[in-house]
Amino acid sequence: MPKSIAILGSTGSIGKQCLDVIRQHHDLFSVEILSSNTNAELLINQAVEFIPNAVVIADEKQYNLVKTALEPLGIKVFAGEDSLPGVACFDTVDMVLSALVGFAGFKPTLAAIRAGKQIALANKETLVVGGELIMEEVMRNRVSLLPVDSEHSAIFQCLVGEQYNPVEKLILTGSGGPFRGKKRQDLLHVTPAQALKHPTWNMGAKITIDSASLMNKGLEVIEARWLFGIPAEKLEVVIHPQSIIHSIVQFEDGSMKAQMGLPDMRLPIQYALAFPQRLKTDYPRFNFATYPTLTFEPPDLDIFRNLALAYEALNTGGNAPCVLNAANEVAVDAFLNGKIGFLEMSDLIEKCLSMIEFSRESSFDTYQQTDAETRRLAKSLLKHQ
Repeated sequence: MPKSIAILGSTGSIGKQCLDVIRQHHDLFSVEILSSNTNAELLINQAVEFIPNAVVIADEKQYNLVKTALEPLGIKVFAGEDSLPGVACFDTVDMVLSALVGFAGFKPTLAAIRAGKQIALANKETLVVGGELIMEEVMRNRVSLLPVDSEHSAIFQCLVGEQYNPVEKLILTGSGGPFRGKKRQDLLHVTPAQALKHPTWNMGAKITIDSASLMNKGLEVIEARWLFGIPAEKLEVVIHPQSIIHSIVQFEDGSMKAQMGLPDMRLPIQYALAFPQRLKTDYPRFNFATYPTLTFEPPDLDIFRNLALAYEALNTGGNAPCVLNAANEVAVDAFLNGKIGFLEMSDLIEKCLSMIEFSRESSFDTYQQTDAETRRLAKSLLKHQ
């Protein structure tokens, strides 16, 4: 029987590319659940093509539209974010691809883990916000959690077969985004349109802005700490503009393993879905003649302060990464809507980190409360600036 997949966030960039993978390997995978935040039209089209057991439209105002379109096909339709944890736990689901954006992915991913589902994790915020709790639940429920982010998939692939060899360092690579090499004065009047022009990857708006500010790399550092059990001082970020080496593992003998390939998110998605198999693809292949030079440089933490703030939050621990994430989500939304400048996003995040009460407690309720309080504070600071 094909492995049945619940795709949480099927109309986003990762979700759509996951469906591309399933189209090519429909004998191995089937679609059990699809979900979308507001894109009802695309959700309906996906459901008509893949005939899942159920779909979720988070925007409750569009429930009747989706239900009317899919009812003749016998597809169950649910509405509202609160429906996601329940459908992710359906007995008919083998694996959950958590491709939601932001804190919204935390609760359904946690529910799926507790239900014993395999997890393909593209929602990095789940581990950023509550990595300690999530990994405890993964161990308790003996769940396989497979990373989908290209950097974490690369590290995971490099670690296969190395379980007895201590790791000295994990090196996460990043393109540097569209503003690599820019000076502070160059970024004072950056527009959202400029920030959304990523040089190598095609992603959704939120993650593209995070990439431009290097917050995405900061979130990935926190995610790597929990995924691989590696402390902050052994996690390094290197800017690699060509995006060919996706990350590197350095072992205690000094040797290094890197995972390479053209930037294509379908590869880490497929690897997670099919692990431990590698499935044949017809995707374009890397050619050394096309890339005669691969370059590397350190990130500029003075200009791109979000990466430094992420390290700070990781070292602080407790609910600090949750504050970081919530403040960043508000900041990115404000920037996209022209309410603050590109560099002011870091100012807002830093203020929230200094003002929200610290908590060491690791529970969903604590993270949910911290997330809500941080969003209220960040929005209040925006109003009074």
